[in-house]
Amino acid sequence: MKRQVKNVYLESLGCARNLVDSELMLGKLSDAGYNIVADPAKARTIVINTCSFIESATSESIDTILELAKYKRNGKCRRIIVTGCLPERFRNKIIKTLPEVDFFLGTGAYGKIVQAVDGIPIASGVLLPDPCQNILNYSAEPRVKTVPYSAYLKIAEGCSRRCTYCIIPMLRGKQRSREIKDVVSEAKALIKSGVKELILVAQDTTSYGKDSACSSSLAILIERISNLSGNIWIRVLYGHPESIDADTINAISDSKNVCSYFDIPIQHASHNILKRMGRNYNQTQLLKLFDKIRSKDPDAVLRTTVITGFPGETDKDFAELLSFIEKVKFDHLGAFVYSDSKDIASHKLSDKVRKNVAKKRYDAIMSCQMEISSQNNRRHIGKVFDVLVEECPEEKLYIGRTKYQAPDVDGITYMSGEMKTGSFVRIKITDALEYDLIGEPV
Repeated sequence: MKRQVKNVYLESLGCARNLVDSELMLGKLSDAGYNIVADPAKARTIVINTCSFIESATSESIDTILELAKYKRNGKCRRIIVTGCLPERFRNKIIKTLPEVDFFLGTGAYGKIVQAVDGIPIASGVLLPDPCQNILNYSAEPRVKTVPYSAYLKIAEGCSRRCTYCIIPMLRGKQRSREIKDVVSEAKALIKSGVKELILVAQDTTSYGKDSACSSSLAILIERISNLSGNIWIRVLYGHPESIDADTINAISDSKNVCSYFDIPIQHASHNILKRMGRNYNQTQLLKLFDKIRSKDPDAVLRTTVITGFPGETDKDFAELLSFIEKVKFDHLGAFVYSDSKDIASHKLSDKVRKNVAKKRYDAIMSCQMEISSQNNRRHIGKVFDVLVEECPEEKLYIGRTKYQAPDVDGITYMSGEMKTGSFVRIKITDALEYDLIGEPV
């Protein structure tokens, strides 16, 4: 009897932290003898690692499941498994709404992926163990990288804050920082595998170590990883205004191979809205923080995210936010329209903002930021930067990023000439677009 090819396809949705979970699941499956394929049409099992952070993410997850389910009806697929935040959020009631799915694994059940793909029965079809019981020993786990030259290094899991708009503590549990030895060990392995950029991530990355009884901190961790190799970049994403401290700012600014890139989501600038959001700071404190960073390193890049249309956001509140954005002139900024749901605390707040009003405010923010980004980028013309070359979409045209551009969320740098992907190249910026740069080797 001919042995069936054990092909598995995995679709990873959502944030970088979710991508780490996906790569760890792929590692387990590969170790178990499964063949990872890039084409769902060739797979006997399809895994969708989902996001449900906001309404649009939930919709994308469901649409993706339904789209990939066609391979079960008309193709080689015999089993569909849904993992991550969607089953964790909607739990057992999800079974009836998605009969196409064979097994659901919550955020605490990634370790059972091989069992699910093997087809070993799972009681009720949904496995939802407490995510806080997961052992965060990632360095001992096999991992299949899906991005050639960059790797996300998850240094903690969960979140202990209680922002009223956020579902993460319910989906991921309280914050648990990984042991520093384990993180450094994984960093070593990733560097050895050829990674040129390590990106430290968590839900609240700058709170790393503050939940732990040991003496670890983000500043110490950055220093330890920085000392592993002078030929890589280290980047920190998902900081928090309340947890970033002077030691962390210094560690990022003082290390040559650490990108002077500060990703600090503020969510809003109005005291009224920040209080309703459960964010315990104000404009004055934010300005002091950004001034401290720029005083330490005038070339430091500031990135943030904001939410508009939050319950109770008046025209005055929105004007404060827009004025703050214009004052700080963030190098990069992402915006979201508030996403309501019955299972988050902010759902109970009064004075909901109409969707059309929230959308107009969102458009105003992005229009403002486009002009700021364009002005910031034009200042780079004539400068020379190291660029990590990542793609060659056509002959003599390359795409890469400077230290000041994070993958997926910021602009990119276009380059002409001859160069090697996966290498660092000195590039002189010759032109600038609203979000992207254009340059040539020097």
